[in-house]
Amino acid sequence: MPGLKEIRKRISSVKSTKQITKAMKMVAAAKFRKAQARILELRPYADKMNSVLASLATTVEIGHPLLEVRLRKRVEVIVLTGDKGLCGAFNTNVMKAAFKLIKEMQSEGIEVSVSAIGKKGNDLLKRRGFTPRQSWLGISGRVSYLNAKEITANIIENYINETFDEVILIYNEFKSALVQKVSIVKLLPLAPVKTEVSEPQETIAAFIYEPSQQAIFDNLLPKNLEIQVFRALLESQASEEAARMTSMENATKAADDMIDNLTLQYNKARQASITKELMDIVGGVEALKQ
Repeated sequence: MPGLKEIRKRISSVKSTKQITKAMKMVAAAKFRKAQARILELRPYADKMNSVLASLATTVEIGHPLLEVRLRKRVEVIVLTGDKGLCGAFNTNVMKAAFKLIKEMQSEGIEVSVSAIGKKGNDLLKRRGFTPRQSWLGISGRVSYLNAKEITANIIENYINETFDEVILIYNEFKSALVQKVSIVKLLPLAPVKTEVSEPQETIAAFIYEPSQQAIFDNLLPKNLEIQVFRALLESQASEEAARMTSMENATKAADDMIDNLTLQYNKARQASITKELMDIVGGVEALKQ
């Protein structure tokens, strides 16, 4: 059994760790509330843009390069993770889904390239023998629309130049503070834009477009892709902070349990030590009497 001094040191160490995890939980909770507010505000905007594009899609005659479906020879897989750890299985779940998808496509003879948004995903790709085509680091925790524009511009340029024929994004979608779901989304080619509730033709025709339906459609399609990427970044940020908050809460509870067990162990060891000392005293007194 460990000595009293050693147990006291362990209790002190666990208490220090508990203070750290408790503080990290509070910080994550504050960041989570902001991230949650941002994604909840963006979702209606993203849905409305889809609605406008669906309206325009029924009136334009010429297509767009981003809608062009090509033979699936080269596929780009983009993994969206965080830059930091201590958030449970947040990063691991994304990477597991990515490696599984990559393996499936390679078995079909498809050439796969990978890019990483986030340091954790970038590092793990390198450890598994992949060389990321492009890496965007330092975004986690301070997502801005400029990040989405930069990422989207790179994707569009390489897609139009036929560097790859399809782009897939893998990220954690925010459901609630306790639930994050890994989502696999095809960014390019853009799927035909649809709305959940179809609008009557009379309502669509009532709009007056300036300069023209085709010009607006050509401008909104890349913008819609930017919004999709920005939404994924915000979904991932909210999911990361929620996962970190939950992870730190569990760590704090585990520290409490460990402190209770060590305290019980300390009391038992102290009681055994006192009992031993009393027995030694009694034994000494008996020896003197003889």
